[in-house]
Amino acid sequence: MRIVRIATMAACLALSACVSQPPDESGLKSSPAGVETQQRTSARVHTELAANYFEIGNIGVALDEVKEALHSDPNYGPAHNIAGLVYARLKDDRSAEQSFQRAISINPGDFDANNNFGLFLCERKRERESIKYFLTAVRNPLYPFPDRSYVNAGVCARRAGDLADAEQYLQTALKTSPNQTQALYQLADMAYARGDYPGTRVYLNRLTQAASANPEVLWLGVRTARRLNDRDAEASYARQLRNRYPESSEARALNAGNYE
Repeated sequence: MRIVRIATMAACLALSACVSQPPDESGLKSSPAGVETQQRTSARVHTELAANYFEIGNIGVALDEVKEALHSDPNYGPAHNIAGLVYARLKDDRSAEQSFQRAISINPGDFDANNNFGLFLCERKRERESIKYFLTAVRNPLYPFPDRSYVNAGVCARRAGDLADAEQYLQTALKTSPNQTQALYQLADMAYARGDYPGTRVYLNRLTQAASANPEVLWLGVRTARRLNDRDAEASYARQLRNRYPESSEARALNAGNYE
């Protein structure tokens, strides 16, 4: 069984939590031949089950499984990472923070644990503290999705008011993954906020070519086209928003004429 990686990315937040099994550098308890011990095997299997139950929203069973994993091997780093996610979902912030810190102390290069702890801190208004964990995650050459942590760093820096750093992290995400939709959305939204409407349109065009537009993207398109006096584009975005997402808050704002 393989632990499933979760990426929960809302366009307005762009924060991504990760659930996976990174290379285990936590000091394998093994035989001289390098064979995994029974305790480590049990911890790994229960961690995989916990991650999968967490993914489908069965948090109670996920908690039971991660406790079994840590009972089998208290030094299995990935189990502490999953425990952090589970406790965070249960709003037990103290246990979540302790779990993430334990995972990182066992394996300082664990990209999932660093990304998830950074996300945990950012969501609790500790944005500046969170950035170093995202940047630690991307320094691991084995991390398959560094763009996600760069986006997280950008979003959290923006929340902290560090706009120059936010743009730098988001641009780095695009260098890593040119079609990174969350980076494109955030950069478009930032350009709009500073009144750079042509720049907003450039990012929006890239974004709509890379992925199907959601209500937030279409609404930003409506307002950008309106600012640029591009009536054809404004009508096109508005028609898509009304037809595809008629019950969205963005469509309601459009129908009410509340453009800002």
